[in-house]
Order: sequence, then C-alpha cells, then structure tokens
Amino acid sequence: MANYNYALKLTILLFLFILTYEYWSTHVNPPDFTAGRTHLIKDVFILAGQSNMAGRGGVINNTWDGAIPPDVKPRPGKILRLGGDLRWVDAQEPLHADIDVNKTCGVGPGMAFANAVLRGDPGRFTVVGLVPCAIGGSGIGEWSRGGRLYRGLTRRAAAAVEGGGEIRAVLWFQGERDTVNISDAESYKERLEKLFVDLRDDLKSPLLPVMKYFLRLDYVALASGEGPYIEMVRKAQNEINLPNVMTVDAKGLLLQPDGLHLTTNAQVQVGKMLAHAMLRSNCTP
Repeated sequence: MANYNYALKLTILLFLFILTYEYWSTHVNPPDFTAGRTHLIKDVFILAGQSNMAGRGGVINNTWDGAIPPDVKPRPGKILRLGGDLRWVDAQEPLHADIDVNKTCGVGPGMAFANAVLRGDPGRFTVVGLVPCAIGGSGIGEWSRGGRLYRGLTRRAAAAVEGGGEIRAVLWFQGERDTVNISDAESYKERLEKLFVDLRDDLKSPLLPVMKYFLRLDYVALASGEGPYIEMVRKAQNEINLPNVMTVDAKGLLLQPDGLHLTTNAQVQVGKMLAHAMLRSNCTP
C-alpha cells in the first residue's frame, strides 16, 4: 500500500438512496420481534459497500476495543437490525458481526446515523430498522446485478419490508478496493452508475411493497484506498451524474493507523452527517 497521509484530505462519498412511497395496502400486520415486543418497522435503511460501512472503528490488529461512544449506544425498541437469519433484533455494534463474517467488525456509521435521525425528528422517525449488507474488501464489480452480493442485498431488502417496513434509503460506502488496479479505477464510474440504476429498478420490484416512489442519492467519496489510484476513483465518484444526488463530505476526519479505515469517532461523525442529509431531505414517511 502506498504510504500516504490521507487524514488531511479525507473525503468520503456515501450514496444515500431515499425512497418514498405509499403503503401497498391499507392494513399492515406488524411483525413480532425479540423479547415479546411488537414493532412496525416504518423506516428501513440498507447499509451496503465495503469495510468502512461494515465498520472497523476501534479495530486494531484484528481486535475490536469494544468502545461504544454515547452516539452509538443501543436504543432498544427504537433501533433494530436485520440479522443474518433475517430476524429483527435490537441493534448494537458491531452491526455487521454476522454479515461480514470473515473480518473483525467494529463501529461503523449505522448506529450514529440511526440515533441522530431519531433525535433530529422523533415525530417523523419513530422506529428505525437497519439492514447490514456490507462486505469488507469487496470491489464494485462484485456488487453488479446478478452477483452474490447484489442478490444478498435485494433478498435482505425484501425480508426487511415484510410486515410493513418501508425502505427509506440505501447507504453506500465503497471504493477503496478499486484503487488497486488501473482497470478497476478506470471503469469505476460506469460500474457505479449502473449499480445505482439497477438498484433503483430492483428496489421497486414486486418483491417490495412499493406502488410509487421517489429515489434520491446522497453520496460521499472515498475516505482512503488500498492502492495508488485513489484520486482516479474519487474523481469518478464526484462525476456521477444522476438525478437527486447530494454529496456528504467527510474531509479531514481521522483514519486508523492502517491508513485505510475510519476511527470510531470519525464513523460517528459520518453517521451524523448522513442523518443531517436525511433530515433535510423532502422525503416524508
């Protein structure tokens, strides 16, 4: 890996797909969850991409330090996660522990995002359901339509809306892997745009209770990279030309000693920025 100091020029592009739509029926039976509680998961957010979305905050030498900042603390009954077994449980870090199973997971942006959304507008957002799908080390090509990761995302999205959930956004944080080879960096923009178009198409499929919807993207660029083509991939991300796109800029946030992954505090800040983007959008439940 090239020995660059990325901390001073940190920019993350995270793609936030916001969907609004009407219920597909007038009566929805809420699903049953753990501890005998019953919830209607009204606001569902899918977390996808690679390691910085899966969460490496606090992970040093393959060991997570277990630190949980106040903005990342669980809120039982208010923030839920869809587990690897497709069952809803109360969310807590590491959110991707049973999804990104070949890596050590720590803190990502998901819990900070959910807490900030609930605090920011408790009348608009009541129960948040997080759907972890990110896989560390995955390149953009592995997320193409028909591939294993894409199929896994759409399968989990379908499970998430059973019983009354509504997908509000897909949070996308990826690109570090595609900085290694020039061919991947050169094709990144085309592949990323196609991924977004495909997601827009498939997330309104009959698998989801969607009649009509408005799809928006908020995105953040690359925080760092595994290879020498970081600027090429960042340029590709910044040149994405699709409607309803907003950039969330995390420039200046700190990386861990590996020079690749965000620290716990940086992940908290990213989550808050994403929440701010969501709260100021014109998407209404």
